[in-house]
Amino acid sequence: MLWARETDTIAAVATPIGDGGISVIRISGEEAFLIADRGFKGKTPLAAAPSHTAHYGSFADDLGKPIDNVVAVVFRSPHSYTGEDSVELSCHGGQFVTRRILETINGFGARAAQAGEFTKRAFLNGRIDLTQAEAVADLIHSRSERAHQTSLSQLNGALSAKLSELRDKLLSSIGLIELELDFAEDGYEFTEKSRVAEQLRAAISQVDELLSSYKVGKVYRDGVSVALAGAPNVGKSSLLNAFLREDRAIVTSVPGTTRDIIEESVSLGGLLFNLSDTAGLRESTDPIEQEGVRRAEERLMNCDILLLLLDGTRPLHPAEVVSSQKLILGVEARGAACLVAINKVDLSPPEGSIFTALADAFSKHQALQISAKTLEGFARLEEELVKLALGGSVATEESGIMITNARHHSALQRARESLVLARESTLSGKSGEFIALDLRASLDALGEILGAVTTEDILNSIFANFCIGK
Repeated sequence: MLWARETDTIAAVATPIGDGGISVIRISGEEAFLIADRGFKGKTPLAAAPSHTAHYGSFADDLGKPIDNVVAVVFRSPHSYTGEDSVELSCHGGQFVTRRILETINGFGARAAQAGEFTKRAFLNGRIDLTQAEAVADLIHSRSERAHQTSLSQLNGALSAKLSELRDKLLSSIGLIELELDFAEDGYEFTEKSRVAEQLRAAISQVDELLSSYKVGKVYRDGVSVALAGAPNVGKSSLLNAFLREDRAIVTSVPGTTRDIIEESVSLGGLLFNLSDTAGLRESTDPIEQEGVRRAEERLMNCDILLLLLDGTRPLHPAEVVSSQKLILGVEARGAACLVAINKVDLSPPEGSIFTALADAFSKHQALQISAKTLEGFARLEEELVKLALGGSVATEESGIMITNARHHSALQRARESLVLARESTLSGKSGEFIALDLRASLDALGEILGAVTTEDILNSIFANFCIGK
C-alpha cells in the first residue's frame, strides 16, 4: 500500500455512510481552514476562530449554492487529534448530502483520506504512540465489555507507560556498559556486573508477565469460538436459541433439521462468544445431511471450546459413547477445551438412571444438567463457559495490563530472547560488547511495539486495517 504525500490536506466522512441524524466530515492539514472556509458561510471565518469552538452556518458548493446547514468545530495545531489544523463539519445524515459536501471539499483542494490516515498522522506527529494507534482500531471494533476495557486502557497509555519504563531502565544499563567500553583500556568499571544481571532478571520477569497475559488478552480482543455438538435432536438448536434469548434456529422433532452451520454471537461475562450450531452427528445416506455432518466435524476441529450436548431422556448407544469420547480426545489434543451438558432436565428427573449413566460415561468431564427450554442450570453453564475461556478462572486482574495484539506478543518474545542472552553474557563474564549488542536488540524489539523503531511496511500493515475517516 502506497501512502500519498503526508503534507496534503485530507478529508473523509468519519461516521458510517447511510441515513441518520448527523454525519461528520473531517478535514485535516495545513490548508484545512482555507478549504473549509471556501464552503462555510457563518458569522466568523473558521480561519479566524479560536481552537475548540463550534460555529453554526451553511455549507455551499463552488457556485455558492447551499448544500446543507452545518456545525463546524475548529481544532488548531497541535491541539487536535492529528496534531494538525483540523475542522469537523456536522451535517444532516444522509448519503446524498454527505457525499455532496465531501465532493465539494475535495474540489476545493482536499485529498480523499486513506484508511487510517488521520490516526497515522496522529502517530507521526507525536500525539499518540503505535500501541495507542492500534488501540483506536480495537476500541472501534470491540464487541464486548472486556474488549472495550482493554482497548480503552491501551488507548489511555497503560501499556505504553509500562513499556517505556522498561525501556528507560534498559537504556540506563546499556549507557553505563557502553561508557565502560569507552574507558576499557583504563580499567574503569561504572557498574557491577552482578547488579546488571539483577536488572536484566527483573526486566525478563516483567516481559514474562506481559507475555503470560496474551492468552487471556487475545480472548478479550477476539472472543471465543464455541461449537455446539451432539447427535440429532439432543437440543443444539434449542440451546442456541436459549443463549440468544430468541428463536434464531429452527427447532423440530424431525432429526437432521440443521443441515448447515448457524453462527451467532453473544456476550457472556463481558466476553464475546461466537456460537456455531452444527448438524447432528450421525451416519446418513442423505447427501445434503452428509455434507452438513462433514462441515460440522470440520468446525468442531477448529473451535476453542466444544460444548457436547447429550439427551437426558434416553440412554446413549454404545457407538455414541465411542464417537463422543473420540471427538473429545481430538478436540483436547489440539489444546481446545470441552464442556459436557445433559439437556432436557425438565423432561427427565436428574436423579434418574439415565442421567447417572450419561454422567458416568463422561466421568472425566463434569456433566452439567440443563434445560434449554426452561433455562434451568443455564447460569451455571454460562459461568463454566467463561471459566474455560479464561483458562479456568473467572476472576482476572482488572487493573492488570493485557497483551492483546499478536504483533506485540511477537516483539516481546524477541525482546525476551535478547534479554536472556544479555544476562547469560553478563553472568559468564563476557565482554561488554556482547551484552550491549543483545541489549540493543531487546530495545529495538520493544521500540517496534511503541513505534520508536518502525518501518513503512509495519505502518502500512497496521493502518490499512482501519476504517476510512479514522
